[in-house]
Order: sequence, then structure tokens, then C-alpha cells
Amino acid sequence: MKYLSSSWQAWALLSAAFAALTAIFAKIGIENVNSDFATFIRTIVILIAIGLMLFFTGNWQAPASVSGKSWLFLVLSGLATGASWLCYFRALKIGNAAQVAPVDKLSVVLVAIFAVLFLGERLSLAHWLGVCMVGCGAVLLALKI
Repeated sequence: MKYLSSSWQAWALLSAAFAALTAIFAKIGIENVNSDFATFIRTIVILIAIGLMLFFTGNWQAPASVSGKSWLFLVLSGLATGASWLCYFRALKIGNAAQVAPVDKLSVVLVAIFAVLFLGERLSLAHWLGVCMVGCGAVLLALKI
């Protein structure tokens, strides 16, 4: 259990599994619902779930203890997340989950590029090869052949 709590790889795999379930559950759930309204419902559920988690784990933090820079970038992140969710649900509403989700995962490619450009991170040749493979895989999965 200690490995799980300190392993970014374990958390990332759990994130991927939950993201996969998100696509499947959402595709079924939006069948007769406007995609924007579905995103609203999803957001309310997330707010309640995270609020309960903070309460029960004792991880609530005074908002005043968060720096102005952190507030700015967390608000920008929230806006980007909201825009991503709205676009994702709209794409799921009109497309196949098995094609929409891989295209959405092109975010992996964009994160790598943005991390190099804006955060000064360095990727090895092997990492760039992996990024290219993810991009090519997403494109192949999105094609209707």
C-alpha cells in the first residue's frame, strides 16, 4: 500500500483506468441528454466527491494560504479543464467513444511539447519516439477504415 501512495506510475495508471471508464459511462449517459448539461451534472458530482474527500482526509487548506500565482494558474487550469470537458462530451455525443478518446489523448503529445516549450523540461530521443508513437496511434484509432 505504501508503494501506491508514493508512486506516480500507480496513480497515473489509475487515472488512465478512470478516464477510460469516464468515456464509457459518459457515452451511455449522454444518449438522451444535451452534452453541455451532462458536463454540468458531471461537474456537480465531482465537486461533491472532492469536497467529501477533502473533509474526510483532513486535507482542506485555507484559501488565503494559496499564493496569488497559484490561484491564477489553478483558475486557468480549471477553465481549461471545463473547456476540455465540454468539448469531450460534445465529441462523445456525436462520435464513437473508441475514436473520440484516442484523439482526446493527443493531449499527451501536446503536454510533451508544451512542457519542453514552457516548462523547460527535456525529453530524450526515446521519449520523443514514444510521443510520436502516441500521436500516430491516436490518429490511426481515429481513422474510420
